[in-house]
Amino acid sequence: MSQLSDANPLPLNRWFSYKQGSINELEQVPKRNKGVFSIAFGGDVSAENIAAITQFLNEHKQPVSAMCRYQPDPALTPAVCFYSAQEIKLNPLILKDFAAKHDLQLVQITGLPNLYAKGLLVMDMDSTAITIECIDEIARLANVYDEVAGVTAQAMAGKLDFSESLYQRVAKLEGIEENLINELKNSLPLMPGIKALCEILKQHNWYLVIASGGFVPFAEQVQKLINLDEVHANVLEFADNKLTGKVLGTIVDAKQKAVVLTAIQNKLGLSKAQTVAIGDGANDLKMMAEAGLGVAVHGKPKVVEQADAAICQGSLLQLLYMLTLPVE
Repeated sequence: MSQLSDANPLPLNRWFSYKQGSINELEQVPKRNKGVFSIAFGGDVSAENIAAITQFLNEHKQPVSAMCRYQPDPALTPAVCFYSAQEIKLNPLILKDFAAKHDLQLVQITGLPNLYAKGLLVMDMDSTAITIECIDEIARLANVYDEVAGVTAQAMAGKLDFSESLYQRVAKLEGIEENLINELKNSLPLMPGIKALCEILKQHNWYLVIASGGFVPFAEQVQKLINLDEVHANVLEFADNKLTGKVLGTIVDAKQKAVVLTAIQNKLGLSKAQTVAIGDGANDLKMMAEAGLGVAVHGKPKVVEQADAAICQGSLLQLLYMLTLPVE
């Protein structure tokens, strides 16, 4: 048994008991499909913060029986996982508020996916794989940005039906020339960390998909940039090299995103536990619910609250914290 301090941190990739600042290495490693794993990441997980998190969890009837410090990638700072045999998770907004006071992020997960087994990641595109909302940027070209962006914000917050809002917004884009769409397509800003994340997932035989309420030209460009296996997005109609203001075919809305995830999971023969969905808006929630792990990324409060976990700031490479815990 030794005393935990910033000068004597937890060794990496080993599990310890913790009591009043003292740690003792454990022989038994938690199983990935039992209990609750509370992961503190994205900041300095100091001895003081470890004590504060342990006290916080104990006060919420989630006594910590084991903890582990680990580092999924050299580009990420070490995280600490706190294991509790309890099965009930706390409200993610409570976790977010507590963590913000300690300059950290804190998520709780049950049934951990495993990076080192074949898996599926289905991601939203706008404000998830890329930093912009493409429809809003197209609207700038037509000088209707404020009008369209306001509708987009309401749709992403779940205040408007997505399909109806999409028809309304696209109608305002009539007449925009196709060459301007191509210029925007060729300058898409990727979300920090998404390319590195996808490279690592591909190395471990994961299948990568976009399911987006955005548009095919942009989804196909992102597919090229980060080596995706499939993209599913909406089809804009062009006539005489200009937008007609119409969308063709089946709308990729919240329900369709969930359908895409389930269909690909079945095609690949994967267990639900090996499926992950990420997104920022209300129209991603059904997809997240169908996945083994649904993660809100830079999401609205409603999305953070209903997702399994949330990355509220920083690189999407941080998703690795939820896929690489050294467990059985």
